[in-house]
Amino acid sequence: MIKISKQTLKEYLFIAVGSFFVSVGVYYFMVPENLATGGVSGLSIVLSNYLNIPISIINFSLNLILFIIGFIFLGKEFGGKTIFSVIFISFFMYLMEAFFPVSAPVTDEILLNLICGIVLSAIGLSIVFNHNASTGGTDIIAKILNKYFNMDMGKGLMAADVIVVAFAFLTYGVQTGIVGAFGWFLNGVVLNYFLDGFSVKNEVVIISKKHDEIKKYIFDKLDRGVTLYKAEGGYTNEEKDIVVTILDRKEYYILKKQLKIIDPDVFVTVRTVQEVYGFGFSKF
Repeated sequence: MIKISKQTLKEYLFIAVGSFFVSVGVYYFMVPENLATGGVSGLSIVLSNYLNIPISIINFSLNLILFIIGFIFLGKEFGGKTIFSVIFISFFMYLMEAFFPVSAPVTDEILLNLICGIVLSAIGLSIVFNHNASTGGTDIIAKILNKYFNMDMGKGLMAADVIVVAFAFLTYGVQTGIVGAFGWFLNGVVLNYFLDGFSVKNEVVIISKKHDEIKKYIFDKLDRGVTLYKAEGGYTNEEKDIVVTILDRKEYYILKKQLKIIDPDVFVTVRTVQEVYGFGFSKF
């Protein structure tokens, strides 16, 4: 009997939730306005204009073809989480088509539909990416271009998405194509924003004569570790103790308020840390 850990179940649950957000963003906001902003979902929207096939089946079929191509040219580089993400997205779209079909755009404003679709999709993608999965699609094309033509992943993704946006121009005309191209750019910006929101932490450097009290507060109230450094003041030549800790934003604001109480003369520097791996944070 195969045993699945609680952590694994939790990761797949979050992947399912993320996939649901992507499906809602694409199906209810992008599809009715024919907004192809790149990726397999965008290509599925374009192809649905020519094929009398549900978009969920088109999306799944394209991803299946790309997975086969990926296995041929790249080998076994695709984990089960990515496969499940693709299945979840297509499955959720199928349920929406079957039970809650879209008949018209959610709003009368194409830009509002674009923004809502991109925000929902970006939230979903950031959840999926932060659980070590992807949604397949043009990621595979980018990896092939990287392996055989030494093109970096960013440019590879851009090249694949530009082709999809170009097809949108040819299919839906200049106006819809321009909105889709704008959406392609906006999608990258919003996705990066949400990804940063998940991973960004604060490195807090504290210089205070009451370092023991500050250290104890961080241990007892915030349940975080600290690193202590011995230093010497350049002007006074006095020995100083420096406390360094890594906190998320909420924890930092709690500590900031407490530092004013513990030591009004405390000296603090804070910088943004993009990613943190280790005990109490993300795992490699």
